Amino acid sequence: MSRRLLRLYTAEFRRDFGDEIAEAHREATEGAGRLARLREGCDIVAHALRLRLRVGSAHRGGLLLAAAAPFLLAATGARAAFLLASALNRAHVTGRPDFEDPVGYALLACDLLTLIGVVVALSGRYAFGSRSAFAGVAGTSACLLVASLPGALEMPLEHAAYLLPPLVIAALPLLCPADLRPARRIDSAAGLVALLVWAPLSVVVLALLDAGGLAMFPLWRFAVPVAAVLALAGRPALSGVRTAGRFALAVAPFLVLGHFCGVVGEANAVPCLVLLGAMGLAVGLWRRRDSGTAGRA
Repeated sequence: MSRRLLRLYTAEFRRDFGDEIAEAHREATEGAGRLARLREGCDIVAHALRLRLRVGSAHRGGLLLAAAAPFLLAATGARAAFLLASALNRAHVTGRPDFEDPVGYALLACDLLTLIGVVVALSGRYAFGSRSAFAGVAGTSACLLVASLPGALEMPLEHAAYLLPPLVIAALPLLCPADLRPARRIDSAAGLVALLVWAPLSVVVLALLDAGGLAMFPLWRFAVPVAAVLALAGRPALSGVRTAGRFALAVAPFLVLGHFCGVVGEANAVPCLVLLGAMGLAVGLWRRRDSGTAGRA
């Protein structure tokens, strides 16, 4: 194992567990290819970073991050679906796609990769899916940066800051402790394939709704993917929302990405907060009722 990788850990952790980590890394990479070595190295970096940031499974930060991770992924997937649906909808309404150049096609591909990564992660292949989702978001940000280069000097700072929040929200699930990641929800390969086919098709259907219909209402175009990814995350994700703080962490990614998608603003921020507050109250009552039923049993 590289000494540089081992130095990522604190001196105390290296003293107590350094030999064990090095031996485990050696066994995992012995005879392995370059890709496997890279993956193991990334796992080491992520583990060391979690410990330094005190977001491991033994820390309160790790527990909060594990509870928020499904919602961070869901918000990332909803944004990707919204961007895809909006681009396809504009092409359908105007008769001319706005992705005629290579950067535009790359942008669509990155949004699709993000959506597929989120679906894979929430269905139970967490590590691969969350990394794919982050790679897609990073690619989307890179494409937007390249597209804006001609007018970069005149770009307002708030427009440049648009690229950062989606990256942060997509990166946080990567720090979720391995032993606290969501359990696998879809075991069969056929079920996963069906889900991966259903997700893009649903985006296409949403995008091709009549120009005078619901799809032209941006908040609706964002709300439908939000409902879909939350349904995919399911009850296990909701069960982790036990306190007001965790509920705030679960809601914040949707509000932030909704704002940067242009669907949550001054005109509808209050109704959105009221709706989310009502949802939080409903979840709390539902959990209280389930706890009471279990207690009587």
